[in-house]
Amino acid sequence: MPISPQKVKQLAERLRKAEATGVAIKPIRDELPAGDIEAAYAIQNANTQYWVRKGRRLAGCKIGLTAKSVQKQLGVDQPDYGMVYADRVLCDGEEVPLAQVMQAKVEAEVALVLDKDLKKKDVTISELISAVAYALPAIEIVASRIENWNIKIQDTIADNASGGMIVLGNEPKKLGGLDLRMCGMVMERRGDQVSLGVGLACLGNPLNAALWLARTMARAGAPLKAGDVVMTGALGPMAGVAAGDTVEVRISGLGSVRTAFGN
Repeated sequence: MPISPQKVKQLAERLRKAEATGVAIKPIRDELPAGDIEAAYAIQNANTQYWVRKGRRLAGCKIGLTAKSVQKQLGVDQPDYGMVYADRVLCDGEEVPLAQVMQAKVEAEVALVLDKDLKKKDVTISELISAVAYALPAIEIVASRIENWNIKIQDTIADNASGGMIVLGNEPKKLGGLDLRMCGMVMERRGDQVSLGVGLACLGNPLNAALWLARTMARAGAPLKAGDVVMTGALGPMAGVAAGDTVEVRISGLGSVRTAFGN
């Protein structure tokens, strides 16, 4: 049986309350029709609409579950997506108020910024590449409103793909001359290496992930637009963080980005 609008509203409110109070909730997957991914996206969309009505501005999209190992863990064969809000986009070196990101973890990613709309449902890789203004190194600070990160695919989708904040580097690079497929990544926390990765880990190439997102969002009736930030997915394993930590990411060809975590 399809999920009712009332249930969608109820679960969306529960996730918002968790964020407002800082008290994580139990997984919601058992309250959804088994395997119904669209029900989870309906909850995410309800909260997107709520926040936009409240005056928050969308700044782009993020892709999750780009690693095959994580897809296998959650029992899916495709990525998922969530929204990026402008008030959650930080600058290189800016301090993150840890209390505002529930159960924070960090991932190193390639961010793409568009200068053209991508409205076609069958957009090609060449059209995607021509729409990218530049690439940046980025840190995604993922969060979960679900207790102890006890998530399956429906939980994370409903929870805005476990979205928290993003930190963007400030030296844009054109795609020409970049090999995003083979770009190496190192992430350090307080100077200690906590993650290694490469572009191959992100659906074979961060551009492949961005193409999936562009097609998916066009089919969903919310195509990517000029100015959007596209977070293309983790290049390596995520790591936990605590107050007082500093995190730096270096990606070959793109440079570095760093942040610090306050209370």
